[in-house]
Amino acid sequence: MTLTQLQKAELLLSLHVPGEPLIVTNVWDAITAKVVADTPDVKALATASHSISNVRGLQDGEGLSLDEAIIAATIIAGAVDLPVSADFEKGYAPDALGVTRNVRRLIEESGIVGINIEDSVGAEKTPQFDIETAAARVAAARVGADQSGIPLVINARVDTLAGGGAWDEAVARANAYLGAGADVIFFLGLTDENKVARAIEQVNGKISVIGAPGLVPLKRLAELGISRVSFGPGTLALTLAALQAAAANLTALGDYPTDLGFKFAL
Repeated sequence: MTLTQLQKAELLLSLHVPGEPLIVTNVWDAITAKVVADTPDVKALATASHSISNVRGLQDGEGLSLDEAIIAATIIAGAVDLPVSADFEKGYAPDALGVTRNVRRLIEESGIVGINIEDSVGAEKTPQFDIETAAARVAAARVGADQSGIPLVINARVDTLAGGGAWDEAVARANAYLGAGADVIFFLGLTDENKVARAIEQVNGKISVIGAPGLVPLKRLAELGISRVSFGPGTLALTLAALQAAAANLTALGDYPTDLGFKFAL
C-alpha cells in the first residue's frame, strides 16, 4: 500500500522508540535506497550529505547547492515507498528566514518527511552558532514544516562534544532544540556507555546517535534507551571498501567474488 507523505511523516516519528531504536542505513542515490528499502525489516531510510556530496566529487559541508540537495533528496525519496529523512546540513541558509523557506521547499518538492539539521557554522564541528541562534534555526525549520502541512521529523544535531566542547553546554543545547521544535536530538560524541546513559538521563527527549566500530554496540544502545541509530558516511565507506577489495582480487586473477552476481534493479 502506497503511503501519503503525511502518513510517512507520522510513521517515521512513531518509529523513534527509546529502547527499540530505529536503525537507518544511510543511502545516497536511487539504487542504494532501493536495495536497502527492499531488505527485510527495514522501516525507514536516511540520506548522508557526506556521501551524496562525495559521489559527485564534492566536499561535504554544503558543497552541494540547495537545488542540488533537493534534487538528490527527490531522487532518493521517489525510489522507495518508505519514509525518508534527509541530511539537510545547516538548512542551506545564513538566517532563520532562509531555513524556513528552504525546509518548506524540501518537503514540498521532494517528498522527504524528516531532516537532520546541524548547529555548527562551517564544515567542521566547531565553531557552533550560539545556542539562541541555533535554537531559532530549529524553530525556523519547524515553521517551514508547519507551512507545508507535513509534520516533519526534525533530528537536531548537537556538535558540541565532537568539537571538543563541554558536556553541560551540549545538554543545554539539546534541551533548547527540543524546546524549539525538534523531535529527536542527534547527539554526537556519545562515545561510551556512560555518556549515552548520562545523555538519556539529562536530555528531555529522544536521542539518536552514530553507530561505528569502537563505539557502543547496537544491542547495548537499545538497552540504554537510544531511539535511533544511523551510520553517516560509514555505509559509503563500507561499500567502497568492498569494491576496493574486489578490484584487488580481480586484478590478481583471483576467484570471482560471489557478490559479483548480486541481482539488483530499479
